[in-house]
Amino acid sequence: MDALERYEPIVDDYAAFREACERPLPSVVRANGIKADPDRAAAALEDEGVTVTRRAWNPSILEVDTDKPGNTWPYFHGWIHGQEEVSAIPARVLDPEPGDAVWDACAAPGSKTTQLADLLDDAGLLMANDDNLGRLSALRSNAERLGATCVAVTNEDARRFTADGFGIDAFDAVLADVPCTCEGTIRKNADALDTVGREASLNIAALQTDILRRAIRLTREGGTVVYSTCTFAPEENEGVIDRVLDDEPVALVDFDVDLAHSPGLTAWNGETYDGSLTRAKRFYPHQNDTGGFFCAKLEVGA
Repeated sequence: MDALERYEPIVDDYAAFREACERPLPSVVRANGIKADPDRAAAALEDEGVTVTRRAWNPSILEVDTDKPGNTWPYFHGWIHGQEEVSAIPARVLDPEPGDAVWDACAAPGSKTTQLADLLDDAGLLMANDDNLGRLSALRSNAERLGATCVAVTNEDARRFTADGFGIDAFDAVLADVPCTCEGTIRKNADALDTVGREASLNIAALQTDILRRAIRLTREGGTVVYSTCTFAPEENEGVIDRVLDDEPVALVDFDVDLAHSPGLTAWNGETYDGSLTRAKRFYPHQNDTGGFFCAKLEVGA
């Protein structure tokens, strides 16, 4: 059995799912509102001879008919940033307000960090953390090119992270886009399935759970935590959230994303999960011609 076959019982159209996983991804960029609004960014690309197709669910997402948008001057000047479409979901779901204190727990290479800075109008405090020192250069470079001046970069283990020295007691909002087995990236990473499977997912789920717990504990009462992965594995998605719902002061809340999706699971492989996990969303490659993704929104103190 190959790595994806175990998901046949939970995917609405398994044949379409498998076919989509074998196609290359569309080329997509995000307009960076810190430097240019989506209309201006799209016009600049079209002036370069690049055809742009807008996305109705998010006006900042632009499909382009080039696989090298990084060679255009709008990219060089920070008007756009290459970002896979479903990767833009969690920041939109977190939806921070200008002036908020926000923590991006696993931030490198910075696509979601810089999107959060854009949503903040580059006003507030955005702590962008990653425990991989080698990836911080990309995070810093992207923040600088895109003009995200509200970003403070840190290099800590997210499981033991603190905001000491930054003048805040708790965060208003936290994005926990955690390390995962990355099955949902199969359309751009041909080797994404080489080391995946139930055991790999169970092994990394312990780390994911610890990061999510830390995110919850560093968020003020009434604040928001968004948990996301780019994997299909329930062990890393619903299983992780179900575990923290048992003993953390947090509840899943509804959110809207105008993309086709499937609800979170309440049962998998003989296990049952909290019924509120239907409020989470699964995005499969065949539903919107994207990569695979999982996203859940939690309110602290609920």
